Amino acid sequence: MQLRYSFRLYPNGTQRSALARAFGCARVVYNDALRARETARAGGEVFPTIGDLSKLLITEAKKTEERAWLGEVSAVVLQQSLRDLDTAYRNFFSGLKGKRPRMGSPRFKSLRDNRQAVRFTANARWKITTGKDLWLPKIGNVRVKWSRALPSTPSTVTVVKDSAGRYFASFVVETDLETLPETDAVVGVDLGLSHFATLSDGTKIDSPRFLRRAEKKLKKAQRNLSRKAKGSNNRTKARIKVARAHGAVADARREFHHQLSTKVIRENQAVAVEDLAVKGLARTRMAKSVHDAGWSAFVAMLEYKAAKYGRTFHRIGRFEPTSQVCSVCGAKDGPKPLNVREWTCGACGTVLDRDINAAVNVAKAAGLAVSACGARVRPGLVPAQREETGTHRDGQTTVVGIPAP
Repeated sequence: MQLRYSFRLYPNGTQRSALARAFGCARVVYNDALRARETARAGGEVFPTIGDLSKLLITEAKKTEERAWLGEVSAVVLQQSLRDLDTAYRNFFSGLKGKRPRMGSPRFKSLRDNRQAVRFTANARWKITTGKDLWLPKIGNVRVKWSRALPSTPSTVTVVKDSAGRYFASFVVETDLETLPETDAVVGVDLGLSHFATLSDGTKIDSPRFLRRAEKKLKKAQRNLSRKAKGSNNRTKARIKVARAHGAVADARREFHHQLSTKVIRENQAVAVEDLAVKGLARTRMAKSVHDAGWSAFVAMLEYKAAKYGRTFHRIGRFEPTSQVCSVCGAKDGPKPLNVREWTCGACGTVLDRDINAAVNVAKAAGLAVSACGARVRPGLVPAQREETGTHRDGQTTVVGIPAP
């Protein structure tokens, strides 16, 4: 299977200028090609092919005074920009035909876009040097922080600059499937807001709420940005501070998702989750909390890690009444408001925890043989948030859930 590996780049001043030229030239060629195709479509003409666009917008344009600076960057970067436009058009028309989810038509790129990227293929002859630097044509040896080894030799590398001004090298490589030791454990996962995930065995993972906990810092940075004059250097610096603060939140959330998804996949032979309507929930008053949780990213990690490690992944329908059915006797007790966290089954009299009961029903709906005994147990002590741990009472340190002697 194919996996993407990203590593942080640390270009020097000269290399940052060279990368800025590469981003700019790729953007100009992309916009020129988009304008040419839109003009052809408006006039009822046939779309110019990639070959025609390459000859007109790259080869011939370099000979003109207005586009002579295109020769300052690698030609591979410009060619890949045209291929990106061709891919965008194919995806757009495939959506119109119903072959994939519908998406908007290709749009013009802007210098102020949050993400700038260029791609180098094997034709560019980029390489990883013996000193573990990344050599890029017309840019030089760029220092890389290798957090892990690549499983195989990649054929392409994408250099990305995010809104916070950070640079990354992104590789897509072929990896072999790894088979973990088989286990009899299976689990259903119920995702929520008060608890990020509840497992069918009764385990509850508290929601870290990374965005909520960083709101004070973000509010201060955003307020400072709003006070800066538009177009000034101080506004640019303030904007980067805001972007870095949001980047730190996103990085922490991603790390939490990776650690939890790896743990769940390693400990269970089969995993079942519910297909949540995230887009619909993101239009409610809970929108900020829904985006802060990042359920879709977590489920996507579970799915690809299950495929990588030889586990079974199940996704049940979103209309399955997991919160309305008793996991012990199967009686349907109807919908309940969100403030009802415990309820008693009217058929068998079992006291059910809403989240654990839903997790058990998720596993059963996927055909997994799980025990419903966990749904009868009242919820235990929930670990405190990080900022609450290690509290003090009467000058003595206490541990969460264990009072000081």
